Amino acid sequence: MSAHGPMPRSAWIFPALAVLLFVVASALGLTFTPSSGGLVFAAILLAILFGTVFAAVHHAEMIAERIGEPYGTLLLTLAVTIIEVALIATIMLGEKPAPGLARDTVFAVVMIVCNGLVGVCIFIGGLRYREQDFQVAGANLYLSVLFVLATITLIMPNYTLTTPGPVYSAAQLGFVGVVTLLLYGVFLYTQTIRHRDFFISDAVGGAEGGTQISNRTFALSMVLLLVSLLAVVLLAKKFSLVVDVATSMIGAPPAFAGLLVALLILLPEGVAAVAAARKNDLQKSINLALGSSLATIGLTVPAVAVVAFAFNKPLELGLIDEYMILLLLTFFLSILTFGTGRTNILFGLVHMVVFAAFVFMVFVP
Repeated sequence: MSAHGPMPRSAWIFPALAVLLFVVASALGLTFTPSSGGLVFAAILLAILFGTVFAAVHHAEMIAERIGEPYGTLLLTLAVTIIEVALIATIMLGEKPAPGLARDTVFAVVMIVCNGLVGVCIFIGGLRYREQDFQVAGANLYLSVLFVLATITLIMPNYTLTTPGPVYSAAQLGFVGVVTLLLYGVFLYTQTIRHRDFFISDAVGGAEGGTQISNRTFALSMVLLLVSLLAVVLLAKKFSLVVDVATSMIGAPPAFAGLLVALLILLPEGVAAVAAARKNDLQKSINLALGSSLATIGLTVPAVAVVAFAFNKPLELGLIDEYMILLLLTFFLSILTFGTGRTNILFGLVHMVVFAAFVFMVFVP
């Protein structure tokens, strides 16, 4: 959604409906059960929740156009990460144990953005413009941090000796949480201050700020963004019940829950990334996609680790062998895709094939 023109009604209606639904459901004790009434409640909940997530990203986009790049895409990424942490933590603290949910969601996010979203953006951009340019220096910084974070959080737990995989000991988990936060923090400093020009496309190269929307619209978007995020956090418990029951009813594998959470939080941001690629701004698409992966690992893993430690919940992080192969394949493919500074449709198609393989293996392990 663009920040120009009047604010769409959905941008404030869905946050209001989300708060209202939470109040009514809490007052009347409404919850999800596998019945006709429960299915109606689930449908209403999912529609309002999706609409509220889209509203949150819309307001983040409006604020982003005011503050300019790369702060704009950073704000979008942080908003989505807050939603992600709320959903994962709520499901983890539910009655049904979900020790692998954080791992499944983080891995699903990496595969969705680094293969699905990146592939679609590059493919669509290649169809419209044959080739597209981006900043190689910025992409290399993204990938270097992403590879390290993904390896120490998703692969190393399988090979430590203090505790048998796929878990870390308390000391190991604390160390990993600290270093992931440190590395992500230094990356943010590099992105926003030290080497800010690495993450801005040549088309907008020297711009110091974004579009000057009115002060009234800016303030309204700030308030509605906070309300939207709060509403999603409040409805996270209800959503977790729907995920638990739906997964059991259809007999889906455990990784399906992580994929569902990842799709929910990434859908609106994915729409923004595809729209940027269609406008020949592949740099913004890369900022959104790879930035989401970094924020997911750099912020979600430490936050979930704190929740697991505080509430004495088990936390499994190590991937199974098949997923580790897909992750390593994604690493190598990303090096080739982002190594030249120019893309075409074949790069996009290859990424989409890897993503299709991931989705297929979720349902047919």
